[in-house]
Amino acid sequence: MEKADRKYRGNPVLRALMYIFLIILAIVSLMPFIIMIVNATRSTTEIQAHAISLIPSGYALKNFSILTGKSFNPAVGFKNSLIISVGATLCTIYFSTLTAYSIVMYDWKLKNIFFSFIVAVMMIPGQVTMIGFYQMVYKIHMTNKLIMLILPAIAAPSVVFFMRQYMIPTLSKELVEAARIDGAKEFFIFNRICLPIMKPALATQAIFAFVASWNNLFTPLVLLTDKEKYTLPIMTSLLNGDIYKTEYGAVYMGLTLTVLPLIILYLLLSKYIVAGVALGGVKG
Repeated sequence: MEKADRKYRGNPVLRALMYIFLIILAIVSLMPFIIMIVNATRSTTEIQAHAISLIPSGYALKNFSILTGKSFNPAVGFKNSLIISVGATLCTIYFSTLTAYSIVMYDWKLKNIFFSFIVAVMMIPGQVTMIGFYQMVYKIHMTNKLIMLILPAIAAPSVVFFMRQYMIPTLSKELVEAARIDGAKEFFIFNRICLPIMKPALATQAIFAFVASWNNLFTPLVLLTDKEKYTLPIMTSLLNGDIYKTEYGAVYMGLTLTVLPLIILYLLLSKYIVAGVALGGVKG
């Protein structure tokens, strides 16, 4: 491994080809976002004439005015999306880590069967259970309640799986046993010892959970009918509903407003993704 690494570092041609490949990959990845942001500043006529352009125009304020005139309230959508995403992320991270902790740190008879069940649940698409979930929510009169988009996040099998795999080599059982001998309670051990050690994994999964919840369209579209409870993805999906003329500039502006918080979040916290994934790979 070290010989291959030295060979790579000592070969300038190979390094140059690698950098060129990475630059091309970065451009291909960023191009859809750049085109979306640029189109948010262009008029519908300009977009229809040339759908792809890297030169901004001067219709950003007009597109925003058209957007807000289509019953699109960015403040309401942002507030609802933020409440749901933050609440769902906190529930996902805390309870999934707690579940993984119980699987790793306790020896009980059905532990392996329980973990196999969690893995099996990962294979079931959410759309399969949506009818039964909606019927339950309707019967308990909890439709149009944001809480029903937050509480199901407690059960996140993929996060439990990741946390378990990360926790096995990272969290020492001897450390937990020492804390128990010193008289520490289980929740104190979990909250004050386990969670700080798991910080890179927690940050990584928190970003993924937040993005997934923010972009979720299917479940809110099924449960929410009150316009005051709409999330940004729902509002954006309704922008194409004008039967007379579709204002593509306004549509791109709505998409930009929806995606912009995620871009900012990723730019601020991307180092945690790299650190968490890299550390998990090294320890695994």
